[in-house]
Formats: sequence, structure tokens, C-alpha cells
Amino acid sequence: MTNINCCVCGKDVAPYKCPKCRQPYCSVACCKNHKIQPCTSPELPDKSQEQRVAEQNYNFPTEDTVPQEKLQQLRHSEDLKECLKNPHVRDIMRGILNSSNPTEAIALAMTEPIFVEMADICLKIVEPLDEYNSH
Repeated sequence: MTNINCCVCGKDVAPYKCPKCRQPYCSVACCKNHKIQPCTSPELPDKSQEQRVAEQNYNFPTEDTVPQEKLQQLRHSEDLKECLKNPHVRDIMRGILNSSNPTEAIALAMTEPIFVEMADICLKIVEPLDEYNSH
């Protein structure tokens, strides 16, 4: 496994990325230091992000793997965008991402009605009810 070095201090482990330029950084201090310098979005090829994602293949798909096309539909959901405006939902999501046990963190999150609402919105998109009725 290769280490990704912080773009500010050069530290071997840099788990965060600038949302604008995608450069890695290791801490809040380095993030603040990085923001002092102007950065720009990385140059992208002519393909749209949707086309690039659709072309990606999963390395280890399972029966539960959601097709890329379905995942792309999530970005266009106004209901999901509205739900994600809630800072509590974003805090829950952040907690899951930073958890050493994401499965347990998701189980805990599912006790929060606002998270369940967000999960239901996602499921309606990636697993519409009519798919179940056709079996």
C-alpha cells in the first residue's frame, strides 16, 4: 500500500483531500495552511463525470452491489439534496465515515429518524418498489 503525502507538510499519511483541488492533507492546520494558497479544480477530460463513473467497474461485485447507473441517479434527487442540507444528517454521515466500525455506526444511525428518511430516499432510487413487484 502506498502512502499519500500531505501537500503542505509532506507527512506520510494524509487522509483528507481539498474539496476544490483534491490535494491530500493530514490535519486541520495543514488544511488552513493549504487554503491560504489559491487552488483550482483538477483538469478533467472532456467526458462528463457521469460518463466516467458509468465506465468504472467494481473490483469485487456481489449480489448486493448497486450498479453505477443507479448510484448516478442519486446525484439528481432533489429529495436527497434537501435531506443532506440538514447538518445533523451530515454529522451522522461524517461519524460513519470516520468510524473504526462502520457497520456498527450505520446500525446506530438507523435509530435516528432523519437518517432513516435519508436512507429511504436512497433506497427508492437504487431499489425501486416496481423491481420487487416484477419478481
